[in-house]
Amino acid sequence: MTTTAPSPLTMDTLVALCKRRGFIFQSSEIYGGCNGFFDYGPLGAEMRRNIKNAWWQDVVQRRDDMVGLDSSIIMNPSVWQASGHLDGFSDPMVDCKESKLRYRADQLFFAKVTVDGELIGYVSVLEGATMEADAQKQAESLKRKLAKQGNLDTLTLKEYTEASPEEHALIPSPATGKPGSLTPPRDFNLMFQTYLGALRDETAVAYLRPETAQGIFANFKNIVDTGRVKVPFGIAQIGKAFRNEITPRNFIFRSREFEQMEIEYFIQPDDDIWEKAHQEWLESRMAWHKSIGLKPELLGTEVHPKDKLAHYARACTDITFKFPFGEQELEGVAARGNFDLTQHHEASGKSMEYFDEARKERYIPHVIEPSLGVDRLFLALMCSAYKEDEIDGEKRTVLQFHPRIAPIKAAVFPLVKNKPELLEKAQTLHKKLQRRWNVAFDISGAIGRRYRRMDEVGTPFCITVDFDSLEDGTITLRDRDTTEQVRMSEEELMEHLESRINP
Repeated sequence: MTTTAPSPLTMDTLVALCKRRGFIFQSSEIYGGCNGFFDYGPLGAEMRRNIKNAWWQDVVQRRDDMVGLDSSIIMNPSVWQASGHLDGFSDPMVDCKESKLRYRADQLFFAKVTVDGELIGYVSVLEGATMEADAQKQAESLKRKLAKQGNLDTLTLKEYTEASPEEHALIPSPATGKPGSLTPPRDFNLMFQTYLGALRDETAVAYLRPETAQGIFANFKNIVDTGRVKVPFGIAQIGKAFRNEITPRNFIFRSREFEQMEIEYFIQPDDDIWEKAHQEWLESRMAWHKSIGLKPELLGTEVHPKDKLAHYARACTDITFKFPFGEQELEGVAARGNFDLTQHHEASGKSMEYFDEARKERYIPHVIEPSLGVDRLFLALMCSAYKEDEIDGEKRTVLQFHPRIAPIKAAVFPLVKNKPELLEKAQTLHKKLQRRWNVAFDISGAIGRRYRRMDEVGTPFCITVDFDSLEDGTITLRDRDTTEQVRMSEEELMEHLESRINP
């Protein structure tokens, strides 16, 4: 009997599970780690591959209007000059002069503390799920410290970027609580710089790409000329990107090396087309996230206000996810206009115009860009799948991954390990399943203990070969989520796994 128990997931619990079960390790851990970089272990590597395969199958292979690309990580620096990254790809940075800690100014918040309208000071907090409560506690502490009588007024948190020069001297550092120790915000370019060849001068400067999109735009004409594509069509790419983040945080949510799955979907330039295309992509992307196992109640959307949009964007809506540290962007769906192609058209001297045979005209297409991070989706899937329950009074930790995403699709168990005929039959079945999926084989411990190990790493199906299997050829299939067990033939097993794993 299975009963659900409360499972308030914390990041500490999740990080510990990822380490213990071989999903994710801190990069260079034996040397103290490297902040903002992570290594994916055996299960993590399998799950990442499954995520990327599912995305590629659904947005490229199963559509007639999409093609793929794999562009290089390092490109001619002129690409980044034309795209605006060399001049404008930066975050506002703030230093604490006392602690020497560094913060992103748009992730640092402050509020005036007033008692019955009288200003008594300021509080500061870092962005997070509890920042309003943390700010309130600080305000109450400040009121007690100053022995002020009266009622605290409602706090209004603002980004540090909105603070006036006069307020910089009054806002305390979150590290020390000392007012005036924070520097004014200043721009910090996020591009990783490197050098090509043996020289180390300005002629050899190159950059690790901060996004995969520009590789698509730079290859637009190559694909139009060789791919037999017609607008509207899309180009999809999966690849590594690098950003020298000021404050990497929240595990793999914000890191310095990450992987993107991006689409640039090229459309006609008419005003009545982009809004419809933008909405269609937003709806299809939301449906896709649900289809691979993200819980609908944890998903949301956030429309970027027009005054917060990039100067070239017509619209942008984020698909959000409720992580343990708060609701954050999971995937952005942006209407980018024709800014990028126009920039490369002008900077390279190569035409980026498309000849529309149906309309008998040339134009630079506009684009809709759904952009998703593999690592953020990985984290969201872990959070969504995590559950604690009880089976006959015994506590169980289980990851309820969709079978398509699960790193191990099934596990094969001989009921006992000291019967050669059982072992041989189980090994034969295991080898047969291995030809199609990543399948585990386990003979260690009681069968219940083997089930628990597989539950904790998200394996959706456990297959037991017992003495009846020797007689009639049937096996027992156990479902991870319901714990129900059903006997079936090997042929029925293959059909069942195929329908569940490859919908």
